[in-house]
Amino acid sequence: MKIALLPGDGIGPEIVREAARVLDVLERDGFPIETEIAPIGGAGHDASGHPLPEATLKLAQSADAVLLGAVGGPKYDTLPRELRPEQGILGIRKAMGLFANLRPAILYPELAAVSTLKPEVVAGLDLLIVRELTGDIYFGQPRGRRRNAAGHDEGFDTMLYSVPEIERIARVGFETARARGRRLCSVDKANVLDTSILWREVVTRLGKDYPDVALSHMYVDNAAMQLVRAPKQFDVIVTGNIFGDILSDEASMLAGSIGMLPSASLDAKQKGLYEPIHGSAPDIAGQDKANPLATVLSLAMMFRYTFGKPEVAARIEGAVRKVLAQGHRTGDIALPGEKVVGTRAMGDAVVAALG
Repeated sequence: MKIALLPGDGIGPEIVREAARVLDVLERDGFPIETEIAPIGGAGHDASGHPLPEATLKLAQSADAVLLGAVGGPKYDTLPRELRPEQGILGIRKAMGLFANLRPAILYPELAAVSTLKPEVVAGLDLLIVRELTGDIYFGQPRGRRRNAAGHDEGFDTMLYSVPEIERIARVGFETARARGRRLCSVDKANVLDTSILWREVVTRLGKDYPDVALSHMYVDNAAMQLVRAPKQFDVIVTGNIFGDILSDEASMLAGSIGMLPSASLDAKQKGLYEPIHGSAPDIAGQDKANPLATVLSLAMMFRYTFGKPEVAARIEGAVRKVLAQGHRTGDIALPGEKVVGTRAMGDAVVAALG
């Protein structure tokens, strides 16, 4: 099990460090784990002049799985778009063929009071968003800026999906739903967008191959409202790149903190890049304040999806539940009056809970 560790920027090195301690425990218990660290994002630019150094990409492609921390920071805001830290993530996703992003939103009972919604609305929340990663308006061509006939500058982008792209992400959605609650909601904007009309047609057709999965469709604006009105109606949501980007961030707040939610980006053979969904949080970087649990839970997803070890995933998830039940809280998930622990102390608690 060769795992590439890409700490990145901001709090990335701190949270990846704690996740690596979990890997040390598993290696001690007999798992043949090998890790190697490489720079990406701003750290990659600092090291080689590019957010995705060639050596980092080669490592990621040769590894069995990749664990990423976070990228970005204000010191890089003046760089040209193609050299900004975020291009490192976009580049590695494209180069590795990572087309399916899985983002669970689970509310742990101990954190119900931290959610911005009423406990009775979110108690027991357990949904999964399947987001297409390599197409849509983020990658469609042509794109750019130009001067129009009236002499005004304008920007333009292209929303684009082909049938094979829709089919492969839809199948991930159906298969994932089949392994969970057998309910799949496809989110689009088919009342306005030609791309979404095609999306709905393809997903509907594929639904006939999965008679055991209840398929529904929802416009993205309604889905955004339903996520805060009645989120437990959802089991699995499948959607495109830009809609999934927005909805998954919205869903993250249902769970109490963005610092609690992991993600997996998978290729067609289940090789993946795993990362917490939060950003680099440069305002708290280096201060021992970051919550490492989303990164630890990303490791659990790695063992479930890439390594096919659900028992190891359950062990890691159980350790996280245990530390929460014990009352350990970083600042982002602490209520007023609760004791706050740092990144290292939370990592200590997880390692102890693993046994």
